[in-house]
Amino acid sequence: MPAKHVRRELLPNQSVELLKTLHLVTRDGQLNADARRKLKQVNHLVGLIQPALDDVLERFPNALVVDVGSGNSYLGFILYELFLKERGELLSVESREELTVKARQRAGELHYERMKFATANIEAAEYPERINLLTALHACDTATDDALAVAILHKAEHVALVPCCQAEVAQQLKDARPKVDSAMQSLFSHPWHRREFGSHLTNVIRALVLEANGYQVTVTELAGWEHSLKNELIIGRRVQHENGIAKKRLEALLAQTGVRPKIVRTLGL
Repeated sequence: MPAKHVRRELLPNQSVELLKTLHLVTRDGQLNADARRKLKQVNHLVGLIQPALDDVLERFPNALVVDVGSGNSYLGFILYELFLKERGELLSVESREELTVKARQRAGELHYERMKFATANIEAAEYPERINLLTALHACDTATDDALAVAILHKAEHVALVPCCQAEVAQQLKDARPKVDSAMQSLFSHPWHRREFGSHLTNVIRALVLEANGYQVTVTELAGWEHSLKNELIIGRRVQHENGIAKKRLEALLAQTGVRPKIVRTLGL
C-alpha cells in the first residue's frame, strides 16, 4: 500500500508499480522531493492533454502519439499505461542511445508491445506520414522548434510543448539591436532583459507559427513555480489548413524584432 502522500499524487488508474519501475517512487512506495516534482509535472501535463488524447483515440482506431526528446520516457510510459494499453501506438524519440536502450528494455518487461523507440535527433528521426498527437517535455532550446516543425509537417491533430532553455533568440536580439528602433531596443538592451525577453519572444513566435498553420492555440502554466522554472505549456489543436491573419502578425513581429528563430527558418516563413 503506497503512503498517503504518494496516493495524493496519483492519477485515476495510475499504478504505483509502474512508478516504482520508473524509479519515481522507492521500492517501499515512498516519494522524495525530486521525484514528487517530476511526477507533479508529468501528471499535470497528462491531465492537460487528456482531451487531446481522448479526441485522437476516438477518431483514429490506431492513433499514433509521438513523444520527442523523451529522455527516460517517463511521460511515454505513463501515457501508455493510462490511455494506450488497449489501442493506439506510442513512439518515443531520444538522441541518447543509452536512454533508448534502457527504455526499450523496460517496455519489454512491462509487455508494452505498441510502445516503440527511436534513437535520433528530433529533426533527423524517421516518422510515419501522419502523427495524431506530438508531445515534447523540456526539449532544450531549438529542439522545441524541431518538435514543432515535425508536428506541423506531419499535420498532427494535436501538439503539446513545454519549452526549455530558449537561448537562440537572445543572441539574435543582440545582433539585431542596430536594426530596430530605440523603443524596441529598450526591451532587451541589458543582458538579463535580453535573455528573459528572448525566451518570451521565442514562445510567442512558436504560438504564432502554430496559429499561422491552422492551429487553435492555448498557452498556460504547466505547474507551480515551486516545481519548475521552465513552466510554460503550449497546446495546439489543428482546426484549419492555415490562418492568414496570424501569418501576417507573425511576419510583422519578425520584421519589428529582427529575429528569425529556427522554426521560422525550417518552415521557410
